[in-house]
Amino acid sequence: MNLPVVPFGKPRGERADAVRNRERLLQTAREMIAECGTQKVTMDALAERAGLGKGTVFRRFGTRAGIFQALLDEDERRFQEQVMFGPPPLGPGAGPIERLIAYGRARIAFLLDNHAIARASLDRTKPIPVGGATMTRPHIRMLLGQIRPSPPYPDTLAVQLTAALEGPLLLYLSMDEAAAVPAPEAHPLAESWQNLIQRLLPEAHFPQ
Repeated sequence: MNLPVVPFGKPRGERADAVRNRERLLQTAREMIAECGTQKVTMDALAERAGLGKGTVFRRFGTRAGIFQALLDEDERRFQEQVMFGPPPLGPGAGPIERLIAYGRARIAFLLDNHAIARASLDRTKPIPVGGATMTRPHIRMLLGQIRPSPPYPDTLAVQLTAALEGPLLLYLSMDEAAAVPAPEAHPLAESWQNLIQRLLPEAHFPQ
């Protein structure tokens, strides 16, 4: 059974003009990031570039970090859709071990691709979130529950594997390090994830 998508994105019941403003601001923020990086994206600069009032930006995002959190929400929703409805092995149709490996590789690639935005989205006054608002832990727990024979302590194992994917280390990788490989899927972190799963779970669970 598939898990429901975590509710990201705009809240229900928004006025049409509020929806348009939100989409305009997020698109403008992406353009600014592509042109000059996250450092140049401020509340004032975004309002000026989008041609909207500063109050609109503050009401929509609250803080500068809120801009990047909203961008991550959009990207997170697209990622979840691939997991829920995309082709196997990331999506349904493959065995739980194959999906577990594929999810970890895809998740690491996602975090590396979104490294700069993820760092900018952190609120320095709050603890660093580790998979709290993502589908990672429940998805891993679901896949562990499909393995036969079942691994011991699947609930705590899901927590530990979530930390391996969503931990602060990924947010603090330098951009040079993240760009050192041509494809995030081939990053050593992705290789390490597959090795971890293959060593952690009995070999009998793997397809021959």
